[in-house]
Amino acid sequence: MTIAPRPRRPPPRRRRWPRVLLLVLALVAAFVVGIGLGEALHDNPDPGGAQTVVRTLHPLPLVPVAQNTVTVTVRR
Repeated sequence: MTIAPRPRRPPPRRRRWPRVLLLVLALVAAFVVGIGLGEALHDNPDPGGAQTVVRTLHPLPLVPVAQNTVTVTVRR
């Protein structure tokens, strides 16, 4: 008695379009989130930016110099 091998059935075909659709939707979502983040960073000013203050300084009056004459003698 000889038993012939059963013919193999081809594996069931998987549908590709759900995976492709999911991948496309994920890429579009990542793109939209990236654009939103970029716009938010672009619109927001830097916190604690530089501030310039302009002031005019007036000179103080000079103290009068003493009118004494001092003589210093040095011996060698």
